[in-house]
Amino acid sequence: MIRVLFCLCLGLIALLPLPQVARANEQVVLGLSQDRVAITARFDGSEILIFGAVKRETPIPDEPLDVIITIAGPSGPVTLRRKDQKFGIWINTASLKISQAPSFYAVATSRPLDVVLDQNEDLRHGISLDQRIYAYTLAAMTNEAKDFSAALVRIREQDGSYQMLEGAVDVDQQTLFRSSIALPSNLTEGAYETRIFLTRSGKVISSFDTVIDVRKVGLERFLFNLAQEQAALYGLLSLALAIFFGWAASAFFRLLRQG
Repeated sequence: MIRVLFCLCLGLIALLPLPQVARANEQVVLGLSQDRVAITARFDGSEILIFGAVKRETPIPDEPLDVIITIAGPSGPVTLRRKDQKFGIWINTASLKISQAPSFYAVATSRPLDVVLDQNEDLRHGISLDQRIYAYTLAAMTNEAKDFSAALVRIREQDGSYQMLEGAVDVDQQTLFRSSIALPSNLTEGAYETRIFLTRSGKVISSFDTVIDVRKVGLERFLFNLAQEQAALYGLLSLALAIFFGWAASAFFRLLRQG
């Protein structure tokens, strides 16, 4: 009897509807003006236009929609050093090694970042500049370590490698959005991770990831590959070219003197 009841219970459970997997009511449909950037000898920077729309399955909520766009270049270790003057000489007195920091990082938002994103969501997704760098600091987060990281941000902001673009994303009718982000001339080759976040009341409700490919082309690509893959041949070629141009310059000035 117990076995029969047990089988009936299993049958009833099997007939119950399965729970539906939660899906975001708002999703990003993204477009890029270009998903590949070619670095040549004359490359002096580029500008990426990022645009998209919000796909919905429900009516637009009352809370305003905000958009955050981030572009992150390849990451690598960075050693920061501080110099102080001692006995009339400037010497290195302290240093800090950061295991990974993005070579390029831009954050564009529809409104001020502290309005569109709360701190917990920033910790979860690693969106702000502070989170992208502080998260990789090897040393304990003392005040000195924070000063070093702040100095790295300040230096790279000055050459355009780090950008905080608050209010640079235009949102139309809580459905369409667009923004343009300038890429400097000193780009590092590699995959540039592009992320789009939709937020309401400081909470991330949807996100979308894609990649912008930045590569050297032409002669720059050939020389880069030669230096990386055949260093000895690259060194000999550089030496031969230096000797040739030195001889050519000497011969040219000899002809001028004779004329």
